[in-house]
Amino acid sequence: MRFPINIFTVLLGAVLLAGCATKSPPTQAEVRQQALTNVALPSNWKAGDLPSGMADNWLATFGDTQLDALVAEAMTNNPDLRVSAPRVEQAAQYVGLAKAAMRPAVNLIGTGGLKMGGGDVSSALQGVSLGVSWEPDLWGRMRYGRNAYQATYASAQADFEFGRQSLAATTAKSWFTASETWLQLQLTEDMVKAAQDLLTLAEKRRQVGPGDEQDVAMARANLGTFQDTVKQVRLAHEQTLRALELLLGRYPAAELQARRDLPSLPDSMPAGLPLEMLERRPDMVAADRRVASAFHRVGEAKAARLPRVILNANMAAIQSDIVQLKNDFENPTGGAGAKFIAPIYQGGALKTQVEIRTLEQKEAVANYARLALRALGDVENALAAARTLREREELLQRTVADNQRALELTQTSYRVGKTDLRAVQQQQLSVYSARLTLLRVQSEQLAQRANLHLSLGGSFENPPAQEAQTAAKSP
Repeated sequence: MRFPINIFTVLLGAVLLAGCATKSPPTQAEVRQQALTNVALPSNWKAGDLPSGMADNWLATFGDTQLDALVAEAMTNNPDLRVSAPRVEQAAQYVGLAKAAMRPAVNLIGTGGLKMGGGDVSSALQGVSLGVSWEPDLWGRMRYGRNAYQATYASAQADFEFGRQSLAATTAKSWFTASETWLQLQLTEDMVKAAQDLLTLAEKRRQVGPGDEQDVAMARANLGTFQDTVKQVRLAHEQTLRALELLLGRYPAAELQARRDLPSLPDSMPAGLPLEMLERRPDMVAADRRVASAFHRVGEAKAARLPRVILNANMAAIQSDIVQLKNDFENPTGGAGAKFIAPIYQGGALKTQVEIRTLEQKEAVANYARLALRALGDVENALAAARTLREREELLQRTVADNQRALELTQTSYRVGKTDLRAVQQQQLSVYSARLTLLRVQSEQLAQRANLHLSLGGSFENPPAQEAQTAAKSP
């Protein structure tokens, strides 16, 4: 057999030497500079002066083991997260497909049978053929495609990680709200009891003489108002439990038992720097990887305008009972060759494809800018809200104490006949309103702490998940 191995080797070496390296996508710093042209990142956050550094394992700072268990359950059973997980796996498989396209394809073909090639009546030959086909990546078209899929995979991983962090924060906030509404329910039920006592007192005063029917009617109306409030708060509590159960992947039966008090607000946390947040927060990592993917797609489209070479080699052993082969035919036989494809005219399609990919890259950069500004706003708003809520809590603590003291004095005056029932009811409403407002502020402080951790990109786990950061460094 005369196999032109030397010619094939020389051709292959020439093809490999002709291949060109792909360009690297812009770095995170370059993407930020291009996207945030009019934004000067400050050295510290404007709305708060917190310790430097970044905090992970923030869920443990609340010291609530039941909350830890609920978040773990949500990570396993949340339906939205279960939908997102296969998308990451799909992105990984596309990377595998892109890599497979860069490798040689080997096919084994056999045909045979009794008389006239058996079932294949169109061929009178019998035998086996082994063929190899490979397209060298001369201009980086396939490598750009592979790199684009790798960046897309990294983006999917980062998006999934941010989804996990968002789910942890949402679960925590729902858990805090469930406790808040339960405490509100206890408070409103206490107010119903107090209103019932006032109604009983008004009826006794009417019987002995000092009171009248107006006082009784007002006390009864006040009782009805609080009874209605209890029903509203109970419904809100049940709806919160159902929402939390849905996050956990459970049937929404409102059977979950809320915590009977609010956890203590953890001490002040490190907030890091704006630049650290943009480099760490998973949704920003995903946006950066989408820019890289778009960059590689531009390179892929440009390389598609250049010639392609496909190398082929085969070896076959054939025979025939019908067709007589030439006397000098060597069996087995083999050969090698190449196919050259150069796009000359495609109606402008290839050039248009480059323009489309370039516009997609511009869109990815603009989307990075949009997400970056929103992320910066999330942190500043969370810091500002935390500061305001802390100040409000201190003020409301004093307000509740003052209103409670005023109510006690007003009730004493009413019992001895120095004031009427309307003053008691008005002061009672003031106490009720102040205590509810304080409860709401305390619950909102916990929720804003979870928001702040999420906006800073801190992980709720310990040790923190590193998939997004690791994937971001892949070529």
